[in-house]
Amino acid sequence: MKRSIQVLALLVALPLAADEATTLFSGATVLPITGPPIENGYVLVRGAKIDSVGPASRAPQRADHVVDVGGRVIMPGLVDTHSHLGGVSGGDRSGPLHPGVRALDGINIHDDSLWRARAGGLTTINVMPGSGHLMSGQTVYLKLRSDPRSIEDWMFCDDPIAGICGSMKMANGTNSMNGDPFPGTRAKSAAMVRDLFVRAQNYRAGSERADEDDGSKADRDLELEAVLEVLDGRRRVQHHTHRHDDVATILRLQREFGFDLVLQHGTETWMLADELAEADIGVSFTLVDSPGGKEEILRMRMDGPALLQQAGVDVSINTDDWITDSRLFLRTAALAVRHGMTREGALEAVTLAAARHLGLEDRVGSLEPGKDADLVILSGDPLSVYTHVLETWVEGQRVYDASNPEHAKYNVGGWQIYRTAAGHDHTGCR
Repeated sequence: MKRSIQVLALLVALPLAADEATTLFSGATVLPITGPPIENGYVLVRGAKIDSVGPASRAPQRADHVVDVGGRVIMPGLVDTHSHLGGVSGGDRSGPLHPGVRALDGINIHDDSLWRARAGGLTTINVMPGSGHLMSGQTVYLKLRSDPRSIEDWMFCDDPIAGICGSMKMANGTNSMNGDPFPGTRAKSAAMVRDLFVRAQNYRAGSERADEDDGSKADRDLELEAVLEVLDGRRRVQHHTHRHDDVATILRLQREFGFDLVLQHGTETWMLADELAEADIGVSFTLVDSPGGKEEILRMRMDGPALLQQAGVDVSINTDDWITDSRLFLRTAALAVRHGMTREGALEAVTLAAARHLGLEDRVGSLEPGKDADLVILSGDPLSVYTHVLETWVEGQRVYDASNPEHAKYNVGGWQIYRTAAGHDHTGCR
């Protein structure tokens, strides 16, 4: 995955519609991610986009709305490459490979769990089916805007029927080794995936022959069509994997079939860091301070993200929520710094690197003119345990405000507030 970051001049405003309202955030320490921190800086938002960023001394003299954020910190909205919020579902027990299943058809956008993401400063999430299948289905990229009527209001793609609205979730290792009709061994797992990819290639060849012979169309196969999106590089693979031998297997499959790949979890990817850097394959690391639950993560190292960064691998960090509560996402970045990752790399890992791993780096992940006006206002240093998320803004609209008790309860409350009974009022959500 090529790291092609173009750092725009922070003080250059892009031409936007003149009739769009402007909001000026002034006086904060601004963390653009693509450049150094700006002490006593400003961010000007015009409509749903960032208009300009820079030191307060260069701020516009007028704006429709002015937000005094003196003494605070502003950074881009956080991006999570791996989330299971919204009660998402995926493939079932009928088989291990479900490429035609779409996460967008199994998410409750009014699920209270999504408020935890906003309370943690997350603005973009990749919601994925679980990892109990070799291929559990199509993920969906969501922007946590206010007042959704349906999931279409949160999606990045314009066409949920024909568009590509996310990645493909795949997995190997112990999660998907469940016995007939699931594979019972690692070797059988790889064989089943190879067989699916070859069947998709044959399906394409058969369709092309039918067109050449008489112009007729072959019967559609929605599952194989989704696999061809993967093989053509139009749909990225987000691949659950832990052990180094499982990582090596994925690399062989990727070399054979050429699909676009990001490794998720990547517990032992540090053991193959040089190979991943050479292959230009990113890793979205799930960093937990109390590993347990399965044999595969016994060799997890807290300095795994640092080792990958040092080798030149593009590293993001994810929540895998519930594994890491979305409200504690920034704490995970702080743990990476404690164990050797650079401060700049860790902040990028939860913003711009994560956006790259979703192919959304032109829209989100940094404070640059022309990008979506997604930002988080923090009480202090983003890597301090004493810092709180004060406000979360999506496309120029405030979607979380810690001073609002109806919002704040999702930051400080426990299980008793996460209920989804019909008619339950979520102030500011519906």
